Amino acid sequence: MPVLRSIESKIESLFEGVFGRAFRTNVQPIELARKLVKEMDDHRNVSVSRVYVPNEYTVYLSPADRKQFAGYEGSLVGELQEYLTEHARRERYALLGEPKVTLMEDADLAVGEFGIATRLVEPEVVDLPAPGQSVEPPAQTMVFRAPEPAPVVAPPALEAAPPAPEPEVVTLAFGGAVRKTSQPRIVLGRSRDADVRVPDESISRRHAEIRHEDGEYWVVDLGSMNGTRVNGKRVDRARLADGDTIAIGSTEIVFGRSLPRS
Repeated sequence: MPVLRSIESKIESLFEGVFGRAFRTNVQPIELARKLVKEMDDHRNVSVSRVYVPNEYTVYLSPADRKQFAGYEGSLVGELQEYLTEHARRERYALLGEPKVTLMEDADLAVGEFGIATRLVEPEVVDLPAPGQSVEPPAQTMVFRAPEPAPVVAPPALEAAPPAPEPEVVTLAFGGAVRKTSQPRIVLGRSRDADVRVPDESISRRHAEIRHEDGEYWVVDLGSMNGTRVNGKRVDRARLADGDTIAIGSTEIVFGRSLPRS
């Protein structure tokens, strides 16, 4: 609701300094500023935790006083609004919006007289257009385009790696049978867990092991009771060649190796 004092009572309350003189002078900007902050102070509204003050001020001037501000009215209004903002900040008042000052003419006012109306109003909310309602396009629209992606260059084809060499297969012939294997380690013994089980009670459960190391094959005795022989000679470790005979217990095993083609 506007809070507008009657012009007569307002003029009476504002008569001070030059306003009480017999010879009236034009309204001065400094007097407007002082009266505006007084109106702000006089119309405080105390809430639970804040003190609200008006944020709209209408200043009524005589035609002659309004005319004297014609050349810089916009600047004067801006300065008065800034003055009110600073006063509200200094006094820690709460504002619902930036202070707005409007100058109006009132022919009933004499030179040097002015009135002030105050309002405490919520800022206007801009309504969104209803569905289907056309919206005026902006004067100019800048169109930005994302840069085109750089062409994808396929990586150079990698040369095919040479095929991995096939594992070498060795043969172990004993008891009328031939066993083929490509394992790098082959345990010989009578245990069911041995890689090559030899059903001979005179040999140990894990008797010996054939190992492929650095391109060569070796037979290693695993601490057997009766020992290991290669071509009739007892050994703890010996290199094997194609056709060598490995004797464990009473069983002879012929080692066969076919070297890979160069």
